Amino acid sequence: MSTNTEARGGQAPSLSSMVALPFRFIMGVLNAPMSFVQRRFGIGGMGAVFLAPNMLIFSIFVLIPVAINLAYSLTGGTAIFFEGRYFVGLDQYRTLLTCDDYTTPSTCLQDAFWQSVHNTALFVVLQVTVLVLVSLGTALVLNREMRARGFWRGVFFFPVLLSPVVVGLIWKWILQRDGLLNAILLDFGFERTLWLAERNWAMFWAIFVSVWAHLGFYALILLAGLQAIPRDLYEAAMMDGTGRMRTFWRITLPLLWPNLLVVVILALIKAVQIFDEAFVLTGGGPGTSTMFITQYIYETGFAHVLRNLGLASAASILMGTVLVALTALQLLASNRRARKEAA
Repeated sequence: MSTNTEARGGQAPSLSSMVALPFRFIMGVLNAPMSFVQRRFGIGGMGAVFLAPNMLIFSIFVLIPVAINLAYSLTGGTAIFFEGRYFVGLDQYRTLLTCDDYTTPSTCLQDAFWQSVHNTALFVVLQVTVLVLVSLGTALVLNREMRARGFWRGVFFFPVLLSPVVVGLIWKWILQRDGLLNAILLDFGFERTLWLAERNWAMFWAIFVSVWAHLGFYALILLAGLQAIPRDLYEAAMMDGTGRMRTFWRITLPLLWPNLLVVVILALIKAVQIFDEAFVLTGGGPGTSTMFITQYIYETGFAHVLRNLGLASAASILMGTVLVALTALQLLASNRRARKEAA
């Protein structure tokens, strides 16, 4: 066969040429519309053209739902479609914000809403503080030279891969009246405790489970920041006889600040939006001791027989506004600190 090919003066086609042929055909087909777009919009407008599909998707799934949500908050009624609803203006917001004493939910027109606000505020303060501190400590430990370091990093990151519902169910099985934790305590002679039926314990476990589920993600962000710090700085500090705590406060923490800020912002946003794990774990109980804002929105808009979509939308708009304000304040504080350090 090779003799016949040489006799014809040709060579057998190589694998690379066979693969390159359809590739060239596809690129030739794409070249015509891309050349037209480049001539139409110019080199400077090509960026906007490539961003257009992403912006379209972002508009469909983010901007348009936000606009619809805002429109719902200005209307009343139980109908889903706007043709069956009536305009009420800011009445939904007035209903939510009418209170004699904002520190006492029972004095508010929507006491369930303000109870959920109080629960969310307490959860955010405690959960974010604990999560940031534990994530930082975990990242510092995992950044050291140790045996099976990759294995331990995987162990701490594994809960992040689990569904929030699965996380809630696992811990509910552990903490229920006849669960694993009570079985262990009974074997050691302790009394059975209703972990999820007591107000203080229910909030404690809601915070604990949330920290356990998200610890690995934030520790990974901080670990990446620690590994980006030049080792020369630590070697110089060691040669100067600088102690570990002083090295941490003077070198590690300042250089880790950008990553730490990202962790705080992401943890804050996630904590305000807490729903999945807590709802599966406690269902908002006992009573309303672990009912958070997102659960209030869900139950008001969807779970009740008389769905009040307007009130639920107004509550979600208020929650979103608070999130944007808190994020803006944190970024402003970070920019001021960066300018002071630069000066």
